[in-house]
Amino acid sequence: MESQAISLPAKDNLSARDIQTWISTYIADLLSIHSDQIDITVPFDRYGLDSSAAVGMTGDLEDWIGIELDPTLLYDYPTITALAQHLIAEIQEQ
Repeated sequence: MESQAISLPAKDNLSARDIQTWISTYIADLLSIHSDQIDITVPFDRYGLDSSAAVGMTGDLEDWIGIELDPTLLYDYPTITALAQHLIAEIQEQ
């Protein structure tokens, strides 16, 4: 499946929705499905993300938003919604 490239704002203008879109697209690309098939309220483990995929996604997300992230964030914030809300709070503290 071809990557679903998305254009998102710079870190200073990010919203929780922007982060949700990025994560949904990332997971959809991993699973070779369309991002519309990703439910942002479903726990990450229901999508079959193993620890390797979680670490990879966290690293790529860290690069995109420009702040250091703990690779265990997906366990502490187990849904796209929860993770995005946490990350927005982290960005605003920066």
